[in-house]
Amino acid sequence: MDTTVEVLSVFVSQVLHQTFPQHTFLMNGLIHGVKGILSFLSAPLIGALSDVWGRKSFLLLTVFFTCAPIPLMKISPWWYFAVISMSGVFAVTFSVIFAYVADITAEHERSTAYGLVSATFAASLVTSPAIGAYLSVTYGDTLVVILATAIALLDIIFILVVVPESLPEKMRPASWGAPISWEQADPFASLRKVGQDSTVLLICITVFLSYLPEAGQYSSFFLYLRQVQRFSSETVAAFIAVVGILSIVAQTVVLGILMRSIGNKNTILLGLGFQILQLAWYGFGSQPW
Repeated sequence: MDTTVEVLSVFVSQVLHQTFPQHTFLMNGLIHGVKGILSFLSAPLIGALSDVWGRKSFLLLTVFFTCAPIPLMKISPWWYFAVISMSGVFAVTFSVIFAYVADITAEHERSTAYGLVSATFAASLVTSPAIGAYLSVTYGDTLVVILATAIALLDIIFILVVVPESLPEKMRPASWGAPISWEQADPFASLRKVGQDSTVLLICITVFLSYLPEAGQYSSFFLYLRQVQRFSSETVAAFIAVVGILSIVAQTVVLGILMRSIGNKNTILLGLGFQILQLAWYGFGSQPW
């Protein structure tokens, strides 16, 4: 799924600018904003249902709706951006994946497993934009969309045929009619529960303040490089490949070393420090170098 999305990442910024030439960044923000709000509203319900019915079916569901808008990019860009906004209802693939990882790993192994999942995402960043840029320049944008659609179908087939269910049978009800309470599906109830545990509250505030600028950066990043810094598709692909390689090294090697040597809290502080440097560099940088 990551490869599918990243193959299209550079291409999407071009289509967005062509579709909304006068309001490119505004529409980009609205699309990601609607998608994020819908994801926030639906995440508790999907999480609660996956706890009862199993992870595999919801992994399949979230991947399908994440990839479903892809063919619309060539058929109708307006419909593509409308559908991709509404797909936020099911845009919780990583939440389901992390729940899956928690099902199949011991507690002391989870940080390493989560790092490997993140490294896999970074690995798609290394190759996918380059593949998309090369195919777009050499064979045209239509082939990029066709390839991304094919990868999405392959991903869905892979989940159906190969991926086993991770939730033990004894933890699932005998029928699919198991009741889900409104409190489990209410995202605001989840927020109220956060305040009941001071440690969880502090962690949630830390994550929120970290992801707030990071999500803004990621949602407009490709558009910013193309429209403001005037990067070519090839330059964007090379840039993202370098970032992806560094991310793989960080998640698989550096993270474990830092956690063992300076502890969890200091590792988080160090990561946030580099995040500040990165965001400031993007914000104040005026030259492509």
